[in-house]
Amino acid sequence: VPRLSSHLRIAILGNQQELGNWDINKPLLLSCSQNSPLWKCSLDIKSLVFPVEYKYGIYDTKKEALITLEAGKNRYIPAPQTDEDHFKLISYDEAFNYPMGKWKGAGVAVPVFSLRSKNSCGVGEFYDLLPFISWATQVGIKMVQLLPINETIASHNWLDSYPYKSISVMALHPIYMNLEKMGKLNNAEQMEAFEERRVELNMETHVNYLEVLKLKSHYYKLLYDQEKDHFFENKDYISFFTKNKEWLIPYAAFAYLRDKMNNPDFRQWAEHSSYDEIAIQKISSPSAKEWDDIAIHYFIQYHLDKQLKEISEYARKNGIVLKGDIPIGISPNSVDAWTEPHLFNFNGQAGAPPDDFAIKGQNWGFPTYNWEAMAREEYKWWKKRLHKMADYFDAYRIDHILGFFRIWEIPKDALDGLLGHFSPALPMTRQEIENYGIHFDYNRFTQPYIKHHIIQSLFWDQTEEVIEKYLINNNDGTYSLKKEFNSQLKVNQYFLSTNQEENLKNPEREIRDGLMELITNVLFLQTGKNEFHPRITLHNTSSFAELDDFTKSQLSKIYYQFYYQRHDDFWHHQAMNKLPQIIEASNMLVCGEDLGMVPHCVAPLMKQLNILSLEIQRMSKDPKQHFGHPANAPYLSVCSTSTHDMSTIRGWWEEDKVIIQEFYNKILGQQGQAPYYAEPEICIQIINQHLYSPAMWAVFPIQDLIAMDGNLRWDKTQLEQINNPSNVRHKWRFRMNQSIEELLNAKDFNQLVRNLIDTSGRNTDF
Repeated sequence: VPRLSSHLRIAILGNQQELGNWDINKPLLLSCSQNSPLWKCSLDIKSLVFPVEYKYGIYDTKKEALITLEAGKNRYIPAPQTDEDHFKLISYDEAFNYPMGKWKGAGVAVPVFSLRSKNSCGVGEFYDLLPFISWATQVGIKMVQLLPINETIASHNWLDSYPYKSISVMALHPIYMNLEKMGKLNNAEQMEAFEERRVELNMETHVNYLEVLKLKSHYYKLLYDQEKDHFFENKDYISFFTKNKEWLIPYAAFAYLRDKMNNPDFRQWAEHSSYDEIAIQKISSPSAKEWDDIAIHYFIQYHLDKQLKEISEYARKNGIVLKGDIPIGISPNSVDAWTEPHLFNFNGQAGAPPDDFAIKGQNWGFPTYNWEAMAREEYKWWKKRLHKMADYFDAYRIDHILGFFRIWEIPKDALDGLLGHFSPALPMTRQEIENYGIHFDYNRFTQPYIKHHIIQSLFWDQTEEVIEKYLINNNDGTYSLKKEFNSQLKVNQYFLSTNQEENLKNPEREIRDGLMELITNVLFLQTGKNEFHPRITLHNTSSFAELDDFTKSQLSKIYYQFYYQRHDDFWHHQAMNKLPQIIEASNMLVCGEDLGMVPHCVAPLMKQLNILSLEIQRMSKDPKQHFGHPANAPYLSVCSTSTHDMSTIRGWWEEDKVIIQEFYNKILGQQGQAPYYAEPEICIQIINQHLYSPAMWAVFPIQDLIAMDGNLRWDKTQLEQINNPSNVRHKWRFRMNQSIEELLNAKDFNQLVRNLIDTSGRNTDF
């Protein structure tokens, strides 16, 4: 029986005197070793009257009482068939029949940076998790799920707020440090100035990312100068450094060189553009002139590690699962790319194909993995990464688990995801395509299809200007892009050569975006001499629209076979070569984010490896259904109302009234017109559907939980969305409108959440 809290024991009640004769006040308690969930007891067989009937139960040592018995029929041991006078009878049982069925829990998802407390510094910090965990315990929540917390500082601008583009998969982000817990400055005037600025930043509605980081960096430098003469003799620090120096020294040197060169792109560094361990050890020596600029990062990481471990221990002590998040990629300008470039492919960019939330796909800008090189090293890089995560977390979410089957790879000269292709993949040959009975017209199929009416539909009164400046007339009714504008990268660089993205105005922006759309107006992408991939969503192109009906029909068959049949076995083997070895590196519960264009092979493989899937109600995995229903979620899953990449329940309710009307009538079972807003009663009903799901975990964004309380929730609904995937320059700055102190004191709201969780059976210790 593996799922018991420390104060609970297994007991037996049965039809024997030694088994209490079914008296719940006289159970026989079993014993269990510390390292095994196997519970045992022994009886004198001479005292038994056969047949023996019994049930297992759970005994609470705090209450000194039997608190539950198994459901179902009694267990049964017949009389032993033997003539021996002396013998041993062994009965071995499995699968405790829990009265409430399989164990289920409720969780809450919140980025650390979004937490707000009276003690934080304009951004959520690790120590804000202490009162937040206390709140979760108070309402019966068993899991707190976070976004990635690794270091992302690259360019010292707003792009660094993106938590999925880490510059180190080991180092923690300095923005999450609590300054007071780190140590106080001896200079009273400086402390007073910092406190004054902290209060100012903490009053802001959103995270002022740059100003918070600026303030904290200044504090770190002053405190380091104050403490450095005795800090490095600290036994706890020495232990931390010894355990982590393999990654800590390169990381600290990278951070120093990044700031010295004012550039995170190590390829442009003069002396250290290629990682040289001997050279890095030399500048990292205490006798080197660079020592203080490097060692300050040891100092910062030591304190971050110390603070987060305290939070982790507090969570475990209170029965709360802390769940981390593993991004699928890393920054191309990162310490991992610098020290182990052989593990990555830098000739492409990882992203995602188009979906309802990003119609042009997503370009994350990550290098793709060199899985062959990782396999030769027995996935050592991944295993070390998971070992480090296990210091803090008991569960983790694999961001975009589909990337272990195949990744959406985008050429370096493309900006959006429409020109990407799956890798690894089985591209088609010209002969295969022609076997469908169509002539493979290379220029027509693989080059941008540009005609005058297409140009006019995009640029209107700018048409002639665009033709003259950016296009070549082929004198056959078609146009081509001039060489200096024949890729999305070239077009973008041209328009941003004298402008920042946010300052680009119309009509320049419209022309830039229109040219990029022309570039994507192709039917096949070529990746080798005779290797072709159908362009994703080719049916939406004007190039496809102007084909004859037969060619359209055959291309549709090619498209379906390529994207939904051709690769299933191939991608299954790709994932099975990686995932078992990687997930076995720790004892953490593994959850996979399996949303998007999901191959048929994914669900069976995840079930086989006991990886929990992610079930989102508004993202049905059945293409025939607009919505998934929580009641249909598998047990090995995390069921949720939304993710950080989506609008909240309330935001979604206001986006598309046709969709919401269908949801209101079919999924919520309500008659008549759907309310204009997602009123608290609507949100309660949606939350309840998820709580009663068969899924092991029902995890809710904090915004969706608070939406159930009309007095507590924020009136600025649209500002509660954490990320907009279609905007690569999105600022990750959402802060809860409510402080944690307010949550702790919100009696009516907390009672509501507690009642819903208790009634659904998601707040049990077994």
